[in-house]
Amino acid sequence: MHEIYLRTERLVLRRIAESDADDLYALHNDPEVMRYLNGGRPTSREVIVTETLPAFAASGFFAAIEKRGGEFLGWFHLRPARGGPADEPELGYRLRRSAWGSGYATEGSRALIDKAFRDLDARRVFARTMAVNTRSRRVMEKCGLRHVRTFWEDWPDPIDGSEHGEVEYELRRADWERPQPGVLV
Repeated sequence: MHEIYLRTERLVLRRIAESDADDLYALHNDPEVMRYLNGGRPTSREVIVTETLPAFAASGFFAAIEKRGGEFLGWFHLRPARGGPADEPELGYRLRRSAWGSGYATEGSRALIDKAFRDLDARRVFARTMAVNTRSRRVMEKCGLRHVRTFWEDWPDPIDGSEHGEVEYELRRADWERPQPGVLV
């Protein structure tokens, strides 16, 4: 039995488990899914099983399961950045292409943001992506996060679009507590 973290109208978010290895391998080897993460390069099954899966299982990663059919759609995470304060969790998500455009990223992200402020005493939730990743940026905006900075990292193996930098979005507790214009609750 898998440990359920939270439920939304259409999703169950549960802790990542060893049984997710095949689904993670497929997700992390879809070149379109990985386009803004590693340029779409494949990841070996050995790396997924020996590195990715244990790291995900140990820290704030949740499998996104469709309630209706039980299908693995991808994952979300909500955890402090490495070396960052515990009350400033980073939101992240990666979904199968078949789930794109269906509102799952927004639905899961909103639920995690609400959990961060309601139950985890967060003072800020933030998310980052490549500046050119317009789909992910739109999800952040729909969730009420606002752009706070564009920055450049020195990547050892730059990918297409990295010359435009990375962006960071955030939502602070005070802003979460008051209604946001244009954000559906």
